Amino acid sequence: MSAEQAHAHLAHEVGGRLCMPEVARKVVTRRLTIAKGHLESILQALQKHDAYCVDVLRQIKAVEGALEKAGQITLESHLRAHVATAAERGDTETIVEELMDALRYR
Repeated sequence: MSAEQAHAHLAHEVGGRLCMPEVARKVVTRRLTIAKGHLESILQALQKHDAYCVDVLRQIKAVEGALEKAGQITLESHLRAHVATAAERGDTETIVEELMDALRYR
C-alpha cells in the first residue's frame, strides 16, 4: 500500500473535528447512490396504475439493504478512525463518548 493509499484510510481533521476517511466516504457515497436509484425506481413504479406490490416490496428491501450497508461501513469507519485513535492515546473518556454517539444512531 502506498503512502497515499494509507492516508486515504485515515481520518483527517478539519476545523478541529476528525472527518470520515476518504475510502469510506467514497464507498458510502456509492451505496447511498444505489439506494437513491432504487428509491427513484419505486417512485416511478408507483406513478403507474399497474404497480405490482411484490415488485415495490422488493425494491424497498433493496433500499433498506443499501442503507444498512452504508450504515455498517460508516460505523466501522468511525470505530477505526476515531475510537481506535482515542484508544491509542489512552483517552478512555473520548472512547466512551465516541461509542455512545455512534451507537445512538444504530
